[in-house]
Amino acid sequence: MNKVTLIWAAAGLLAIAGAGSLAIAQIEGGDRGVAPIDSSGSFEVSGVRVDVYAKTAEAARMGGWREAQRRGWRMLSQRLGGGGGSLPDGTLDSIVSGIVVEDEEIGPNRYVARLGVLFDRARAGQLLGVGGRSLRSPPLLVIPVQVSGGVAQVFETRTEWQKAWARYRTGNSAIDYIRPSGTGPDALLLTASQIDRPGRGWWRTLLDGFGAADVIIPRVTLTRQWPGGPVIGSFEARHGPDNRLISRFALRVGRADAIPALMDAGVRRMDEVYEGALRSGILRPDPLLTFEPPVAPGEEELIEELPVEDIGALNPFTQAPSGSVINIQFDTPNVSSVSAGEAALRGVPGVQSAATSSLALGGTSVMRVQYDGGLPGLAAALTARGWQVQQGEGVLRISRAAPAAPPPPAGSGGNVSQP
Repeated sequence: MNKVTLIWAAAGLLAIAGAGSLAIAQIEGGDRGVAPIDSSGSFEVSGVRVDVYAKTAEAARMGGWREAQRRGWRMLSQRLGGGGGSLPDGTLDSIVSGIVVEDEEIGPNRYVARLGVLFDRARAGQLLGVGGRSLRSPPLLVIPVQVSGGVAQVFETRTEWQKAWARYRTGNSAIDYIRPSGTGPDALLLTASQIDRPGRGWWRTLLDGFGAADVIIPRVTLTRQWPGGPVIGSFEARHGPDNRLISRFALRVGRADAIPALMDAGVRRMDEVYEGALRSGILRPDPLLTFEPPVAPGEEELIEELPVEDIGALNPFTQAPSGSVINIQFDTPNVSSVSAGEAALRGVPGVQSAATSSLALGGTSVMRVQYDGGLPGLAAALTARGWQVQQGEGVLRISRAAPAAPPPPAGSGGNVSQP
């Protein structure tokens, strides 16, 4: 074998090995997958601007956050119809669940920032008198598609579009988003080609795996004017297995390093579009996704209606017990007396079951007896078997009769003999 043949053989082996490693890499890729940072139901107020002076930079920052809480609460109160009132700082500390730093500049004694404030939905809702959102969508699976350079990607790599959806806080939205993290099999199941497959059977299986009722497909196509220059994002809000277009819009940034801001603005606009579609009735789940195929002709004939009285005959354990339940008190000086008492009662004709329900070793235990008859009948049956029976209100007290004294020796006459 010459050198050329060896080279081609090695190339063939590498190609086979590469195909196997490619299949593994599609599942075990470490450079993709962004988990959503916030899926809670917090109220969010964004874009709160503060400008605070203090003696130190740390004091100025803390003062800025305090001021952001006050302004954020007034903005939230006005938004939800609470009148825009104020609250003490201690109360605000108990209902604020987080501060989001959107932009900040820290000086020796000055703090200038644009902040977001997250309020606990349950506590803030109680103070504002709002229980929850009346309009809410069913769970919708999000498949974010980014097209850049003519290549459509979802979770194959970490795209800026997926990162923006993971950063977005959904607490104020009427849409119940289900945002996959993109790890594991997500890259194989949720692809750009999947959104063009209208088959409802596979879509039902896919949505059931994520606990969703329908799918939305936010899509963005990036167009770069020149390297490092302006970038235009063409956004499309799509919905359903048929990939129906709801709305489209375009946004532009002046330089390439502002693409994350472009994506964040696109997500906010997308949320507004989907909320509007929900209010107008466009965002409805496809009825074919919950379709159950009818029973084939002839299958209903295989189901035989069984009469109710026959069910008990097939399963004796489902029959209702007959007779009466009687509690019996009996002496149990030791463990063997418990089993002996139960065995003796089970041997009485008409007794279906006998089991000790209250055990007191060295005292009086209680046995629960199922008997075909009433209390007097069981008392008579036990008396006939040599038991001493005392009858009370719904209970019997039984005991064994004391053994008779042995007779005196014959010829003694009862007199004491003398030696």
